[in-house]
Amino acid sequence: MPDNAPVIQVDHLTRVFSTYRKGEGFLGSLRSFVRREFAAKTAVDRVSFRIERGELVGFLGPNGAGKTTTLKLLSGILHPTSGTAAVLGHAPWRREADFQRRISIVMGQKNQLWWDLPAMDSFILNRDIYRIPEADFRARLDELTALFGLEDLTTQPLRKLSLGERMKCELVGSLLHGPEVLFLDEPTIGLDVVTQKRLREFVGEYSRRTGVTTILTSHYMRDVEELCKRAIIIDHGRIMYDGALRDLVQKHATHKLIDVQFTQTVAPETCDRFGEIAECDGARATLRVPRDRVPQVAADLLRELPVADISIAETSAEEVVRGLFQERSAALEEPAP
Repeated sequence: MPDNAPVIQVDHLTRVFSTYRKGEGFLGSLRSFVRREFAAKTAVDRVSFRIERGELVGFLGPNGAGKTTTLKLLSGILHPTSGTAAVLGHAPWRREADFQRRISIVMGQKNQLWWDLPAMDSFILNRDIYRIPEADFRARLDELTALFGLEDLTTQPLRKLSLGERMKCELVGSLLHGPEVLFLDEPTIGLDVVTQKRLREFVGEYSRRTGVTTILTSHYMRDVEELCKRAIIIDHGRIMYDGALRDLVQKHATHKLIDVQFTQTVAPETCDRFGEIAECDGARATLRVPRDRVPQVAADLLRELPVADISIAETSAEEVVRGLFQERSAALEEPAP
């Protein structure tokens, strides 16, 4: 693979699943037994993008949007229906040994380590599978277990660990062979906020230190906001946006948030004329205001109300992305003319 080539190159990648459709009731079951009917569902629809070496990209979308299917295609778990993809110069679904040694995938909803064995046994098995030199194995293992505070937990059966501890062990196991490409599918799902933050900090630091190319999917926008400068948004199998997360907010956020603290109680109906009330408890109010009206509204608030403090913030990336999905769903539900 040339040095200047993208680490991940995807062109019109498509995956269609054929699903069995059973008729309703007893007669429907009998008819289905004699003659099966199938329906085609397009999970990934002509997706194209490039990812350069060392990038950490957020891959966003609602449930069923095609995120996990895309990651499974890029990691070689699934074959595409059509289109092409190259990861580190390899077609992933050929599952060549050199390719498999250079990537890793972590799926937050699935265990990859042995459930009834201590994590250390799975780590040693991975060492043998990936033919990791003993010195490298020990150095990485000591570093990763110390970082996550797992020194006393790797000898316990995986099933006896908490969800957060298991997720940390999964990450350690996926990184022992030093992958060049890392696919993280919902790595923080189900974890408490403290463990989520710890995992985010680790992924960010590991990415900066090693230069690993990473695709991260998550339903928690904080994961993406803290880690990723670039976001790819997919819905109904098609890419809606591919670019800087900051540009996404600036382009699609039509409003800003004005947060006001008062020196005395102010009724909600008093605030209502300045903008859409997002929150108001008498002592404090948050208003959604069109971007072009923010300077005037801020001046009016300071002049007309007992303001102790005022701040202006952009609409969060989470709110922008949620709005895009809602607009998309509404457009798809509209009847054709």
